[in-house]
Amino acid sequence: MSTSLSLGCVALDCPDPYRLAGFYGRLLGWEVRSGDTPADDWVTLVNPDGGADLSFQRDPEYRPSTWPSNELPQRAHLDFDVSDLDAEHERVLALGARLLDDGPETFRVYADPDGHPFRLCAC
Repeated sequence: MSTSLSLGCVALDCPDPYRLAGFYGRLLGWEVRSGDTPADDWVTLVNPDGGADLSFQRDPEYRPSTWPSNELPQRAHLDFDVSDLDAEHERVLALGARLLDDGPETFRVYADPDGHPFRLCAC
């Protein structure tokens, strides 16, 4: 089946788009789109492989998920494939992530600096 649709980006709401783009930029090794500034309400990390970008949208009333509690459940999460779970674990913590769940053997769940859950997967 042929379609003219393609995924352009995944966007996360947050209080400070440029700051959160910095976290994910260091995590992924991606660059902020040329011309995006700390004052912008929409900041994009450009996927160097040509796939979907990762964007961040200012929401002054953003409230982080309380996962694993359902008080304010997660609405989505990002999965990142890794070859060395232990090494990447140390790196994401040093970048400012917070560990949420390290129970499973093949993946770990973290929160980014604004509380969005994401997983490192060595599956």
